[in-house]
Amino acid sequence: MLLSVIRITQIIMTKAVSSDDIYKDIRPYHDHEVPAVLKRLANDQRLIGALAQFKFPRLNRFIPTLTRRVIRGYLNGYVKKVNGVDDVQIRLTSYIQRTIETTTESLTYEGLSELDPKQAYLFISNHRDIVMDPTFVNYSLHLEGFPTARIAAGDNLLSEQYIGDLMRLNKTFIVRRSISNRREKMAALTKLSRYISESINDSCSIWIAHREGRSKDGLDKTDSAVLKMLQLGQRPETKSFALAMQNLKIVPVAISYQYDPCDAMKAHELAVKAQTGDYQKAPGEDTRSIVKGIMGNKGRVHVAFGQPLDEFSEDSGEMALIIDKAIHQLYRLHDTNYAAADLLVGKECEALNADALAHIQSRLQGLDEAERQQLLAMYANPVLQKQNWETAAEKTFIPTNRAS
Repeated sequence: MLLSVIRITQIIMTKAVSSDDIYKDIRPYHDHEVPAVLKRLANDQRLIGALAQFKFPRLNRFIPTLTRRVIRGYLNGYVKKVNGVDDVQIRLTSYIQRTIETTTESLTYEGLSELDPKQAYLFISNHRDIVMDPTFVNYSLHLEGFPTARIAAGDNLLSEQYIGDLMRLNKTFIVRRSISNRREKMAALTKLSRYISESINDSCSIWIAHREGRSKDGLDKTDSAVLKMLQLGQRPETKSFALAMQNLKIVPVAISYQYDPCDAMKAHELAVKAQTGDYQKAPGEDTRSIVKGIMGNKGRVHVAFGQPLDEFSEDSGEMALIIDKAIHQLYRLHDTNYAAADLLVGKECEALNADALAHIQSRLQGLDEAERQQLLAMYANPVLQKQNWETAAEKTFIPTNRAS
């Protein structure tokens, strides 16, 4: 009898644990998981090799065994000093500060004075860089005393186990994009949406891009499919799409870079796609984009936080336009944007854009004509897009409904 009671208790406890952790495969790591994950990373040969090549390229070339031994020793020493997610983020802060100091001319931000540090928000932003977009958002939040947001990242970026581990240690949750089965994909999207909604309800802010993948062409347009996904987790309780959007406390965010370290890579991809209709990424290409985006010169960077949306529509397309309008109004244009717009139409650049013109022209070197046009367009499109929105979009956009 006693054994039966114990067995029943074990079953109940097992079910409770599993039901309480239904997001285990996509959520960030919890504090109690951090030591084991770090121990695994400290002995991951691919991570050790990548760090050795990155930190000591010449030394690693001639004496790789010694170089990797040094890296392994550093990682094992790091593991002993970290006990939870907050420790990871605190240690990352100093690295982010150094990265900003060495790869940007300045980082500025605005709008956080209008938000409440005690309130959780769904930050929906335009998307230009895989890692640095959410990094700049979270760093700005940190500087103003806000809790950092949980970060959405596609599983296409997790080509290696250690990459997924590193991201999930830093409050990243996984968007399953590689699922092909329709039923499984819908289940995964519903689970993701529910996780986002529950995070907001649990006072944890979320950062998510307004479309899948980066806006490589510089055209920032919200994908209505992303917004439809966000409603899935609130069904059947909330059948109103507008009310579901209101429940998420959406804050539009616009991130702009004076220089894009990945501009030539993006221009090549866009040119190939325009010529052939398709582009297949080479193995490790996303990883190279991540490294280049982190380490490359970004010039001036600006992050603009909008106010929480108070305008909603039952139509997902119109809801996307509401977000687009906010992002375009918040977006800060740089001199490189204006210089590229002038070059694209053969207009002589103003003296104000002389340095920007020199930078753009240097980025065009080594590119073929199709790639040159793509690179100019990606810098120029924010100018044209903002002008078009100000003159035409406001006249044609009429929300069909508001959430009450």
